[in-house]
Amino acid sequence: MATHEIVDPPPAAPVAAPRQRGLLPLLLIANSAMMAVYMGVGSVLLPTQIAAIAPDDKVAVLGLIGGISAIFATAFNPVAGALSDRTGRRGPWILGGAFASLAGLAFLGNVSTALLVGIGWCLIQATMNIYQAAVTAVVPDRVPVVRRGTASAVVGLGLPIGGTVGVLIASRTAEHLRTGYLVLGATVAMAAVLLTALCRDVPRGEPTTAAPDVPRTGPTPAPAPAPAPPAAKRAQVAVLLSALASHDFRWAFIGRALMVLGYFSVVGYQLYILGDHIALPAGLTPPAAMAVLTPVSMVAMAVSTVLGGLLSDRWNRRKVFVGVSAALAGLVMVVPVVSPTWTGMLVFSALNGLAFGCFMAVDTALVTLVLPRAEDAARDMGVLNIANAGPQVIAPFVASAVVTGLGGYTPLFLVGGALSLVGALAILPIRGVR
Repeated sequence: MATHEIVDPPPAAPVAAPRQRGLLPLLLIANSAMMAVYMGVGSVLLPTQIAAIAPDDKVAVLGLIGGISAIFATAFNPVAGALSDRTGRRGPWILGGAFASLAGLAFLGNVSTALLVGIGWCLIQATMNIYQAAVTAVVPDRVPVVRRGTASAVVGLGLPIGGTVGVLIASRTAEHLRTGYLVLGATVAMAAVLLTALCRDVPRGEPTTAAPDVPRTGPTPAPAPAPAPPAAKRAQVAVLLSALASHDFRWAFIGRALMVLGYFSVVGYQLYILGDHIALPAGLTPPAAMAVLTPVSMVAMAVSTVLGGLLSDRWNRRKVFVGVSAALAGLVMVVPVVSPTWTGMLVFSALNGLAFGCFMAVDTALVTLVLPRAEDAARDMGVLNIANAGPQVIAPFVASAVVTGLGGYTPLFLVGGALSLVGALAILPIRGVR
């Protein structure tokens, strides 16, 4: 899945979008449904299906499918965002992405080979990112600047709420994969219908005649641009990545990338960890254990997101919160190593959720304070998204290589912890923020 920051655009001549009642609750539903699919399928249903198809090679197969599908997610999100910008409407893309995902999930529930599972999950990642790109663009389109902070908080709650609901649905249907896939697909389709039916789409107008507007997500449309020569394309890429020349931004980017890589390298294999590494209580299956651990982690994440943001504002300190939370995320990886028990996993899930939630909340605030140029804020925050999405592409390959090459899940926890600890150290060289 591709993650996105909601960034206030630099001051411009704002256009007063019509106030739409109920938009924020509907955005919460839309984002929660999206996270339910990502977490329910990615954490439970997909690993369960692969384990049934290739029990002896499940780690390697999941790593390959997860890595390739993440490339589809990373590629389709910006492309879909640009296309919805060009058409000037979000509703058709939201509905199209959701119902295409429903069809893809129905297909995935009826296949029985690793190749077809991989094709199906890549298609779902592509279509879900079409949906995600359009839903994400609704905030800058329709929410006034003065309410963007509230909108960001509401959208952010989609992860703990949707992740918990998705894993609960998937855990209860793990023995009936077809039903689980259909229920999750229907969830995102209904959320799309609610959002598009109850909140009127606001056409952006034709690109060649539209009045000046607040900058939107994605590239600004232009009439029939000529293909840029290779040298010009290289120059555009250089400009896009110029923020990494800034000392503080570069170190913040490195810290974020390492933290995300460490987190997803372990979380993506949690179902297999519960089945092959942890001594579960009698009668507790790995999917049922996931249904307990995920709410524990997500509640802790929601609490630390709020508290971390509030306390870092009150004390005007960012680095200490980011560094300590990244270090905690690294240290708690030792818990399942020294205590591969159900109690150890409960402690690990709670502390890992606290650490990751605080890190992501305060690190986003930190990055906004080290942006090289205020007028390029949206572009440079887009560069930061590479540190979110890129490690998620790499994580399945890293995890698979560690588990198969180093002999089990203990090395995976240690590698994940080491990555997070190095991410904590990457915060220290930042000079422009306390």
